[in-house]
Amino acid sequence: MVTTLDKPPAEQYKPAGRAKFPPGMMGKVARHMIKNRLMGQRFPTVLQLEPLHACNFHCSGCGRIREYQSTIHEQLTLEQCLDAVDQSDVPVVSIAGGEPLIYRHIVPLVEELQRRDKYMYLCTNGWILDRKIDEFKPDKHLIVNLHLDGMEETHDAIVEWPGAFKKAIEGIKILKDRGFHACINTTIYKQTRNDEIVELFKLVESLGIDGILVSPAYSYQEVDPAFYQTREEIQSRFRDLAPRLRGFKLWNTPIYFKYLMGEIDLDCTPWGTPTVNPRGWRGPCYQLGDTHHGTFSEMMKSTDWPRYIKHEDPRCAACMTHGGYEPSAALKALSFKGAFEVLKGW
Repeated sequence: MVTTLDKPPAEQYKPAGRAKFPPGMMGKVARHMIKNRLMGQRFPTVLQLEPLHACNFHCSGCGRIREYQSTIHEQLTLEQCLDAVDQSDVPVVSIAGGEPLIYRHIVPLVEELQRRDKYMYLCTNGWILDRKIDEFKPDKHLIVNLHLDGMEETHDAIVEWPGAFKKAIEGIKILKDRGFHACINTTIYKQTRNDEIVELFKLVESLGIDGILVSPAYSYQEVDPAFYQTREEIQSRFRDLAPRLRGFKLWNTPIYFKYLMGEIDLDCTPWGTPTVNPRGWRGPCYQLGDTHHGTFSEMMKSTDWPRYIKHEDPRCAACMTHGGYEPSAALKALSFKGAFEVLKGW
């Protein structure tokens, strides 16, 4: 039964400290990275699996529902999803979309990934979570990732759906009551206030959230540019915001936050989080869909990676999203200097 949104007492709003990753997840990811790094090859760590683009929301900042209007109702088969996981050979799968909970094969997909020892983020806006949650069982491999882009007024405006914020908060309560791992993913737009980000994180931690992911928005060509910030604006914002987030259960790396604040520079690793959807393997990255390839191998071999690593493409100028730069930060952490930066934080 869905609970109502009761705001916890203010004294409960205290950063709880360390994020609680599912047991074994970080070890599996670290082994994967070290093995592939030693082999000297480009490799992904997280597969962005989009089995569909249809959604029950029409978010202002979403490129997908605009880019794929002509194929919005197409879906991958279960076999195609699993084949994509095999091709990319990743330890972690992010099941996105669209709204994954309306994907016709979502339950067998999650169950098969569990059997294959793949950790996964099941991304959702939370609107139908209360109706679907009984079809899933808590498992160390499964993290339900709720999309929250600010407090109620901001979030509902961005997703263009009144009541979306309350529904997502109720979803967190349901998930934690039933023993699921749960995190939130927050995209920060130009309209989002830093104060409300802090307020949001205090709220979700008081509800027992396991982790928090943060990223500045990407300026899709199909979306109103009023939602987005320049690289300089992002750096200025995070120089103010990042110190205020110390102690929260952030799943971003400290190195990534240093990059967001402009303290260090990072090359992009666009192949670190490849995307596959009903059109194929999206190239060159999650943000830029210039072409779609038939296989993961074809995408890796035919893409002019140096053009995107060093931001040579003008569309990369203001991109600082976690899809391309968290893999870079994680690779940097494998070095002695990088590991020290992770240990000391930002």
